[in-house]
Amino acid sequence: MTECKTADLADIIEEYEFLDADDRYRLIIDLGRELDDMPDALKTDATLVRGCSAAVWVYPTQKDDGHLHFMADSNAAITKGIIALVLKTVQGKKAAEILATDIPAALAPFDLKNQLSSNRTQGIPNMIALIRETAERYA
Repeated sequence: MTECKTADLADIIEEYEFLDADDRYRLIIDLGRELDDMPDALKTDATLVRGCSAAVWVYPTQKDDGHLHFMADSNAAITKGIIALVLKTVQGKKAAEILATDIPAALAPFDLKNQLSSNRTQGIPNMIALIRETAERYA
């Protein structure tokens, strides 16, 4: 498999398209393993994404140059991979760039609704909404 940490979304999509269902699942889990560690102190009710089948926390920081960096974690490996995939679409961008990004369209090639069970994908719109709300606050 490709080294995902340095891979951009296009590279991940290209690899994903050639994988069977089990390997696609593993690729998403591997993306989650590559997330920066999120300190337990940041895993609070305020950083919890509502509506996910597993617990998901997202914490934004803003760099001096205005670029946003999100830390995230989940108590479920596949859900952690999903939030990692979502973050691949926005990580390191400025708030205005994030607001201009069509995150669902960027994730469309992964066809997550058909690749994963509905309870695994039900929280994705909430993850995206939280990221967009964060970008609006920083914009």
